[in-house]
Amino acid sequence: MKINHNLFCISLGLHYIDLMVEGGLHLGNKKKNAFFFGISLGLHYLCGQNYGKMKRMTTFLTLFLLFGTLTVKAQTVEPDSVVVIDEQVDEEMIVDDEVLEAPVQNVLVQCEDTCSHIHGIDLSHYQGNVFWHVIGDETKMAYVYLKATEGGDRIDATFERNIQMAQRHGLKVGSYHFYRPRTDQMRQLLNFRSQCLPGEQDLIPMIDIETTGGLTTDEFCDSLFYFLDLVEGAYHQKPLLYTGRNFYNKHLQGKINEYKIMIAMYTPEEPVVADGRDITMWQYTGRGRIAGVNGYIDKSRFMGSHQLREIRFKH
Repeated sequence: MKINHNLFCISLGLHYIDLMVEGGLHLGNKKKNAFFFGISLGLHYLCGQNYGKMKRMTTFLTLFLLFGTLTVKAQTVEPDSVVVIDEQVDEEMIVDDEVLEAPVQNVLVQCEDTCSHIHGIDLSHYQGNVFWHVIGDETKMAYVYLKATEGGDRIDATFERNIQMAQRHGLKVGSYHFYRPRTDQMRQLLNFRSQCLPGEQDLIPMIDIETTGGLTTDEFCDSLFYFLDLVEGAYHQKPLLYTGRNFYNKHLQGKINEYKIMIAMYTPEEPVVADGRDITMWQYTGRGRIAGVNGYIDKSRFMGSHQLREIRFKH
């Protein structure tokens, strides 16, 4: 009887393997299949010489395996069929929770391919080594804003090369400073002026405003407006202000009407701010593509009938 029992275990094992193959179980389920196969052999071993128990257990396992086989067959995808997964891109928060990234569209069709507005880009060290001769051949990009500085002492490592190469290859260039509300304003101005040289500028300076630095709105505005006055005094013209729509609505609406603004909002609809003021420029994506730059790039365009001449640097 012991020999018959062993032979029966082997027979059941072979039957189980046959069921796996017949059911079309996938490679990813091998460990699970081996686990259940081990259980079946173990149960038969525990049954020992008792043929009645062994018979009942065999019947149970056979029904269990048969059910599993039918279930797997029902879920098996035909070899020639195509499974399409609807992938939805997560919304991306860029400026203090207010800039939403719309689902990525066909990268071969860009906004500048479908409208007549004036388009441009902004760049920093995050884009790495840029092939400016390639960008220069991309006639749909009329301007570029380059990150020059941040706070009181940070200088973008790629700024000097970028501004020289961008101008050499025909783009209109402007420089921007990332504003830190808690850092001394004069230190920030001196840092910015060390890089943003008037003789190298085609476009007015731009101030990147993305954070309150933990200050209240009133404290933040006092800090910002003092810095903006310093910038205007140094360059003899008001800078362009960049911020997100929700950040503007929460902290700046009605307070900077005398400045031209670029609003960052990554949705298909054009931005509208709470006070309904005029918006000069719109940064419409942080996931743009352009020949000459590896990876994503920020893209912007002028709104309505606004033109490039409105932000030209006055020498």
